[in-house]
Amino acid sequence: MSRFGRGRGAWDEDQPRDIRVTDRRRIHLDDEGESVAPAADVPNLKPSYVEELEARTRAAEQKVQEVQGRFEQLRQQLQNETDETRRRLNKAADERAHREKANFITALLPVLDNLQRATEATESGASAEDVAEGVRRTANSFENALVAAGIEPLESVGEQFDPELHDAVETAEVEPQDEGKVIEEYARGYRMGDRLLRPARVKVGRSSARAKAVE
Repeated sequence: MSRFGRGRGAWDEDQPRDIRVTDRRRIHLDDEGESVAPAADVPNLKPSYVEELEARTRAAEQKVQEVQGRFEQLRQQLQNETDETRRRLNKAADERAHREKANFITALLPVLDNLQRATEATESGASAEDVAEGVRRTANSFENALVAAGIEPLESVGEQFDPELHDAVETAEVEPQDEGKVIEEYARGYRMGDRLLRPARVKVGRSSARAKAVE
């Protein structure tokens, strides 16, 4: 029998059979490629309102920082203006004190002039009356200077004794109606406004009847 007349089975025996081979390495590599797929493809699971709240929070924080920065700027500006105002006030106060001091000294210059005249009159042999008159004028000039500076003398004689204003250095017997009154002044007291500069040194009357009662 010719080979063309041979059965199919014989043909199959003579011809090499097709063998299919599956490349499992490629499948494994494909699987690994799928496992390292980029995360960009992962859908965003946050709800939209959460994202909106986060955006509002960031905007609010930025606004707070802006307001705080503006507040610090205004605070520094206010501090600078306060310091400048304090410096101007201190400077004005110093200038006022110097001006008042200069005015007081200027008011005392006539007193010095009168004292110099009295000294010259004494040296030149002037009479006692002329010297006394010069001294009185000097005292008047000095009191006027004190009044101009806001210093007032205390009126004590005939006034009721006040331990806040008077310093009793002596007592004397008087009529009952003059009990406790100042009857003589040894040194005048002075005050400036509500401040006592010096109390008056005075003699105070004491009733003889009361003194006997105490004895």
